[in-house]
Amino acid sequence: MSPSFRLVYVPGVMPDKWVRVWNERLPDVPLTLTQVPAPAAQGLLLDGDADAGLVRLPVDRTVLSAIPLYTEQTVVVVPRDHLVTAADTVSPEDLADDIVLHPLDDVLSWESLPGRPALERPATTADAIELVAAGIGVLVVPLSLARLHHRKDLTHRPLEGAPESSVALSWPEAATTDRVEDFIGIVRGRTVNSTRGRTQQPAPAKKPAPAARRQPAGGSAARGRRGGTGGTAKNPRRGKPRRRS
Repeated sequence: MSPSFRLVYVPGVMPDKWVRVWNERLPDVPLTLTQVPAPAAQGLLLDGDADAGLVRLPVDRTVLSAIPLYTEQTVVVVPRDHLVTAADTVSPEDLADDIVLHPLDDVLSWESLPGRPALERPATTADAIELVAAGIGVLVVPLSLARLHHRKDLTHRPLEGAPESSVALSWPEAATTDRVEDFIGIVRGRTVNSTRGRTQQPAPAKKPAPAARRQPAGGSAARGRRGGTGGTAKNPRRGKPRRRS
């Protein structure tokens, strides 16, 4: 059996569709899937504990290769009775009077956090969600993390003018293996027969074209040109004899 392919992914990323395609194309190569905290993903790749990862940018591009996949919308998570729920979208200025929680595992690159800072930073996004539910503050996260930590007593609204988080496929620069190439092809939507894929099937051999049938000299074609089956062609001027007057 071929060695397994070890893929790590960070919270909020949904790799199911790519894993399903992998299992269809490479059933003899097990794919080991492990969720890891966002800050730990790069270290696992560099230490050789994973072949590739679905991570959040930025990564250290001097040692890691990365293919950006998509960028997420940023939202603010609030209690359902919060004032901002009356609007379809929210601006940072709308949060000026709120305590905006900033967990230690935050994946957004802020230059200046909106609102008022909390006295302490929550250890994780999950802890921050509990504080929002308790009415202590609000939380700004990528949409996928708001959905991951969904609660019936909380809701979210798009936040304009906030940093965004991009997700990428990443792997060690010096370890671009055939299996990594296989997974790159899957996330990029290549077909199994793509010329750049690693699992393409050989093209079927073309059948030789049938040889043209040649007519023998003097055959039917020649006879057809002479107008009959080989006899003398009739003179069109010959007909019934004229009557003498």
